[in-house]
Amino acid sequence: MYRVTGCRDSRWIVALTLLAAFVSSLAVCSQTRAATSELKFEISIAASVHRKPITGRVFVMLSDEQDPEPRFQVGSWGSHPPFFGVDVSRLKPGQPAVIDASTLGFPTRSLKELPAGDYYVQALANVYTEFHRADGHTIWAHNDQWEGQQFNSSPGNLYSKVERVHLDPAAGFDIKLSLTQLIPPVKAPDDTAWVKHIKIQSKLLSRFWGRPIYLGAVVLLPRGYDSHPESDYPVIYEQGHFGLDPAFRFTSTDEGVPERVLKFLRSYNIETGYQFYEAWNSNDFPRMIAVTFQHPTPFFDDSYAVNSANNGPYGDAIMTELIPYVETHFRIIRKPYARVLTGGSTGGWESLALQVFHPDFFGGTWTLYPDPVDFTHDQLVNIYSDDNAFFAPGRRWLRAVRPLHRDSDGQVTTTMQQESQLEEVLGSHGRSGQQLEAWEAVYGPVGADGYPKPLWDKRTGKIDPSVADYMREHGYDLTEYLRRNWPKIGHDLVGKIHINVGDMDNYYLNLACYDLEKFLESTTNPYYDGKFEYGRPEKGHGWQSTTQENMVRMM
Repeated sequence: MYRVTGCRDSRWIVALTLLAAFVSSLAVCSQTRAATSELKFEISIAASVHRKPITGRVFVMLSDEQDPEPRFQVGSWGSHPPFFGVDVSRLKPGQPAVIDASTLGFPTRSLKELPAGDYYVQALANVYTEFHRADGHTIWAHNDQWEGQQFNSSPGNLYSKVERVHLDPAAGFDIKLSLTQLIPPVKAPDDTAWVKHIKIQSKLLSRFWGRPIYLGAVVLLPRGYDSHPESDYPVIYEQGHFGLDPAFRFTSTDEGVPERVLKFLRSYNIETGYQFYEAWNSNDFPRMIAVTFQHPTPFFDDSYAVNSANNGPYGDAIMTELIPYVETHFRIIRKPYARVLTGGSTGGWESLALQVFHPDFFGGTWTLYPDPVDFTHDQLVNIYSDDNAFFAPGRRWLRAVRPLHRDSDGQVTTTMQQESQLEEVLGSHGRSGQQLEAWEAVYGPVGADGYPKPLWDKRTGKIDPSVADYMREHGYDLTEYLRRNWPKIGHDLVGKIHINVGDMDNYYLNLACYDLEKFLESTTNPYYDGKFEYGRPEKGHGWQSTTQENMVRMM
């Protein structure tokens, strides 16, 4: 408080007192207005595009850039503008879904935290389907439309046109947006002389989910396949995220890749799709068939090719429905020595899991930068001994945050806490369609509500030990599975495991590979006789020890 001194005229004292009271009243009014001003978006469905009520999740996205549309700027790894999401149940056309100051957003947690300014805004509804599963649970989730669980481009989802608005949380706002646009069906690529597309309904998965569920494959044929009808061929099963392109980025069109991109690819031993086509088509290249799988689930773009309490019997469906279909419709040598596996990241884990769980069916795996293969290093989290996924243990006063992503020079760009917040905004009950909750759906138990039981609380990071124990006891920790079963399966895995990963993998996946290598190098009777190769120095996610052409030749 300031003390007024030296005033000889009492009138000045009265005037100053009145002025102070007036200013104080303005401040109180301003604070009251800010506290009581509404901050909300009202999003409604236009009856002209969708006449029935929807259950799902409604989003609003805000950006200071118009191109691309805000809906394409959000929802995945990396830096992006704010967006907010809320669940809706049987929302009728014309009835508003409200996103207000209490709605969680990412990276901005609340509309109250938005800087005042002009924004391009867009709304979107991710439409859910009701599933009556064979395990007795009824849940709502997004039924993939052969787009790979991309909520911002999934056929049947609704969105608004982009609008330019001024937002000032201090003044309040009420913005009304109408979902007038419908995302059209995916156009499947045409078959060519080289590439064939397959899509079949799975009886096993349809029975589990209570409605039709599909599996697919893209088959890349070798040169001379049609002109040598008497020949059968070995097969490479390449694993990875959902996509409708052929294996190894194969394309017979020269893409004209910029030199800076070519330089990066060369540093990671990766050729372009056209360069691989030239090798595949050359006179001395091994004649093989290469196959990629499509097996999206209601929780992710990929099932991880294993049976799961939440996803259902995807492992059985792939092994007893999809692979037999492919091998009977194309001239494939149906012998273990003639089936090999590869894949990177998610596909890396899958390629190793398929080899480990079916050791006498496949002839070897060339696994690249796999998702965590040892859950004592689930990235940087030890899910068995750590109490919290957001902070490293053993630090009382200065908490050390757990990173999720780093640049290859070590700069942290995303933390576990940030990714957990992102996934919570994308979808409740494990329906984000993103990585952490994908693992929970694959590896974890079903919760009492029928949705995946979280490994940790998305707001606090507190780990649930019962979920961690379930993941280990059901064989999803591949190092632990090998340790427990080596006397039984080791003889069928000798010489079959080959793993590549960069020593500065952006998602810290090299750490679990070190753990797996330590175990495998300790094996005796039999010794595993495989190979681990690490990219150094500063090689991140995507590094491989040699080109895909050379890898196929080794296979």
